[in-house]
Amino acid sequence: MKAMIFAAGLGTRLKPLTDTMPKALVPVGGKPLLYHVICKLKDAGYDSLVVNVHHFPKQIKQYLARNDFGLPISISDESGMLLETGGALLHARELLLPADEPFLVHNVDILSSLNLAWFRSQARPDALASLLVSERETRRYLLFDEQMRLVGWTDIVTGEIRSPYPDLDVSACRRYAFGGIHNISPDIFNAFDRAAVPERFPIMDFYLKACVQYPIYGVLAKGISLVDVGKPETLQSIG
Repeated sequence: MKAMIFAAGLGTRLKPLTDTMPKALVPVGGKPLLYHVICKLKDAGYDSLVVNVHHFPKQIKQYLARNDFGLPISISDESGMLLETGGALLHARELLLPADEPFLVHNVDILSSLNLAWFRSQARPDALASLLVSERETRRYLLFDEQMRLVGWTDIVTGEIRSPYPDLDVSACRRYAFGGIHNISPDIFNAFDRAAVPERFPIMDFYLKACVQYPIYGVLAKGISLVDVGKPETLQSIG
């Protein structure tokens, strides 16, 4: 099984730590974030990983070269330009294919108690993507219909709504926070081709346009702990 770790981000919320190191190598409990995510994926049965790099890419490459995790880890190098999450997937296409089953995508700054085998089992046969969601409080929510199919996004502070459905009744939607973990069908690359996506784009922008055409579902995980390690104070709170 294949998985990709999004580790190329600038980590601006973690400054000044990320002025001298990539977000992926910021330590939590004495070990880099990347270590924790790799170990979680390996323990869940993923046996082939892709890690994208951009910010201080040499440091991540050196870290992976010095540490034997017991499974092949490929580097998707975005040193020339940060491609955002959708562009990162597109750039890693040759490393993720061929594939006869969905692959997992995991943000490097997400630490959770999620059972990845359970999450994998929740993917519906027709799903282009399955997105981990939770009931945590945030200002930005994904919107789903009664079948948990993605229909839009909203910012409850600004009132902004994004949806391919012009008459969407937001009050009738289920509203959940995205958890930074996706299970994605390899068919997504054909969908990228049909949409003529640019080289650089956020995957959520694609989801919010494509959900009218392709089934993209939310998977609600109840009772899990999930930490978005985005700020120094968050790091301090989790040790």
